Amino acid sequence: MANRLLRYPYHFFINYVPNHILNKVPSYNIRNFVYRKIYGIKLGKGSSIHLHTRINRFNIEVGTNSVINRYCYLDGRGGILIGDNVSISPETHLITASHDFSSREFKYFSKPIKIYDFVWIGSRATIMPGVVLGKGCVVATGAVVTKNVKEYDVVAGVPAKVIAQRTRDLDYNCCWKPPFD
Repeated sequence: MANRLLRYPYHFFINYVPNHILNKVPSYNIRNFVYRKIYGIKLGKGSSIHLHTRINRFNIEVGTNSVINRYCYLDGRGGILIGDNVSISPETHLITASHDFSSREFKYFSKPIKIYDFVWIGSRATIMPGVVLGKGCVVATGAVVTKNVKEYDVVAGVPAKVIAQRTRDLDYNCCWKPPFD
């Protein structure tokens, strides 16, 4: 019985606080400080997690000058590694765990997502478990990425397919911090 009672404060602190209280605090400094110091997210200089982003587990590492915009979902169960100067647009889902639909036991699995430098992910895209997004690639709005994307490829659709190539001489950063976001 005592063990059961101890689980409630743990789940409150690990699930409820970051996803229903902290993610609504209108200050980068406070929010990102708590993500770093209390929840252990490795968040590089100039990087930010915007308002209303939901986080499931905290096995997440973000490089420098990268932005995770509003209302994203970060599933850190399998691990997420995000490089430098990455722009993740609003309402994007990074999903690292799922179930094997062909398994009689509905077997659970998780695989890490790796996102290299200068990647741009459009709004409402979904990145599935185990996907690697190569340097400078672009994921179009609403795409569902189920396979690795090569450097500088532009992908779109469900499932995502290559539709174009991106320029290779990229020189920007994603250190965007408007007030109260």
